[in-house]
Amino acid sequence: MWTEGPPQNAASNCQETENLRLPGALGCGIMTSQTLLPSSEPVNSREGNQVEPVQIWKARNFICEHSAEELSLTQVARAVNISPNYLSEKFKQVTGINFVDHVARTRFETARNFLHDTSLRVSEVAFTVGFQSLSQFNRVFKRLAGTSPTQYRMANSDMSRLG
Repeated sequence: MWTEGPPQNAASNCQETENLRLPGALGCGIMTSQTLLPSSEPVNSREGNQVEPVQIWKARNFICEHSAEELSLTQVARAVNISPNYLSEKFKQVTGINFVDHVARTRFETARNFLHDTSLRVSEVAFTVGFQSLSQFNRVFKRLAGTSPTQYRMANSDMSRLG
C-alpha cells in the first residue's frame, strides 16, 4: 500500500504498487484477475500456464527501477541481454501490453503517489517521474485515470482532506 509521507524518489513506488488493486493498472507488476502480483520474482504469464521468462521479469524490474529516467526499448534490451525485437515481442506476449504502455503505466502509478502525498506542482511531478513533456504526462494521465492530474489531486489528495 501507499507509504505515509512523501515518497523518497520515483523508484520508491516500485514496491508500493505491488498490492495495489486498480483496473487496468500494471505499475511494476503484472496484472492478472485485477490484482498486481509482486515484481520481486517471476510470475505466471497472463495465460496462467507458463512461468514468466526471466528476461521479461528482469526487464520489468529494470523499467521499475529506472522509470524516472529516459528509457528506450534498446536500452532495456541491452540491460537484460536480449535483442530489442525479441524483447518487444515477448514483452507484449507475456504482459498483454506493449513496452511503451508499460513504461507509461509505471510512471503513471508513481505520479499518482506523488499527487497524493506531495505539494509538488503537476509539472514537477511529470518530470520527476520520467515523462519527457507535460503534454505527454497530461495525455497519459487522462487516458489512465479518466481525469486530469489537477482534478485527480483535488479529488484524492490527502492535503485536500486536511484543509
